[in-house]
Amino acid sequence: MYRPAVSPFPFMESVYQSPPRKRAAEHPGFVSLPVSTLFPEFPEAIYCYGEDCSAIRPNTFQALENVDMSMIKPGHRVHLLASEHGFSIFGGRPYREMLGAVKDAVRERTGCEEVYLGVAAYRGFRESREVIEAFHLEELFEGRVFEFGPYDEGVAIETEVGTLYGVKKAYDADWFVHSYYDDPREMYFHRFLARSFKAFAMSYARLETRSAYHYSYKNRSCNFLPVAIFMSPYVQERYAFSCIMRLSPTGIMAIDADNDLFALDRRITRGHLERFGKMQKLLESIEECVAVIDGGRWGYYVHAGGVTFGVLMFSNCAGHDILDLDSPSALMMIDEVPYEEREDLPTKMLRTGINPALKAVVINQQWAGIPFLNLFSKPIYVVGRDQLDYLRLDRANPLFKAMGDLGIIRAAPDLETALKWARRAARTDKVLVFDGSFGHLNLSPSLADELMRKAPEVRRKVEEELLPRWLRQRNLE
Repeated sequence: MYRPAVSPFPFMESVYQSPPRKRAAEHPGFVSLPVSTLFPEFPEAIYCYGEDCSAIRPNTFQALENVDMSMIKPGHRVHLLASEHGFSIFGGRPYREMLGAVKDAVRERTGCEEVYLGVAAYRGFRESREVIEAFHLEELFEGRVFEFGPYDEGVAIETEVGTLYGVKKAYDADWFVHSYYDDPREMYFHRFLARSFKAFAMSYARLETRSAYHYSYKNRSCNFLPVAIFMSPYVQERYAFSCIMRLSPTGIMAIDADNDLFALDRRITRGHLERFGKMQKLLESIEECVAVIDGGRWGYYVHAGGVTFGVLMFSNCAGHDILDLDSPSALMMIDEVPYEEREDLPTKMLRTGINPALKAVVINQQWAGIPFLNLFSKPIYVVGRDQLDYLRLDRANPLFKAMGDLGIIRAAPDLETALKWARRAARTDKVLVFDGSFGHLNLSPSLADELMRKAPEVRRKVEEELLPRWLRQRNLE
């Protein structure tokens, strides 16, 4: 007997999208499957969906005990560089607690009072300000808070691969602290190569450099860009240390800190391959399902059991293992996946390795602004005509409008109708909900039965066959 679906954290208010009328977890047919039931060997989390964040602060102080802060002097200006996505994990409170604890530790140990929080926006103009207001960060940092994003004034950073551009405001201090989280949401992109460095290209850099990361070097080679920025003399002469909120599919595993970001990244990579590697492989084993995006952010980045929708979307393509460095990664298999001819599509599109097990998608809520690539080859049902009208204006996804006009993407009056249509189109009653969850999966009982049946073999295969290869490829034997 499964427990009822676990209620996710409420959405932060945002101009980017209104909250849904009903969360998917409220649908009477869904249940909750604990990650610890699937993989009891995973370590117990210090925080997971409880109201009490009290463990975060002492864990942060403990992690910082062996960190050298002697470079920071009274009168210096210190920037704690944070990324707005961290405030969408577990409703944002744990990340806020960690940042506040880092500030207090720096002040207590160095006598430096000028500790500022910089909140980086991923791509827009307003999300940083929304985060600052929603989490009362001005109060927490006594007014020493600033926001920055990819369109702010840049600063040239000379690296081993040429001139790249950081955001001047982020680095305009005597020292900065890389205050991050290790959410491995884009494992099909970074493939656990230098994951801990990504913010140096995608949070602390100008739009030109962020575009180079995604579009110039692609995911077969882009991971050296943030490392090159981090290793530049400009960044190194300002870098103090890193403090990272470490995640597991079960929840927040620990707070970890180090002056040596490479050593910290090695610890994170090993843990992620051991734990998120199993969850990724378990979701990859799904034979057929409907995915429900119940967002609060962009659809790719919404979690189910700690694994994002984007990972399910790009897994299980042409039989390739996205974590095997000897194998093509999902986003580079354009020519290897047969193109599905659809006479009703307005333009001919190349497939980029969409998981064949993903039979239909229900969008209960998501932000606009990130291309959905060729997800449009799947039936999509949007809850609410108002939401479809909003998505039709998304310049990152012009096919939302074209396919909406053709009736290929349909607006459903409510969640129940959307699920009914999606199940009928997919010819399956197996549903997985992406609503930001760690520690559990919200899903249909039939899919829960399938995952329970497959978990033991996934554990064996990862531990005995795949993990040794993944570690060896990354020099982590």
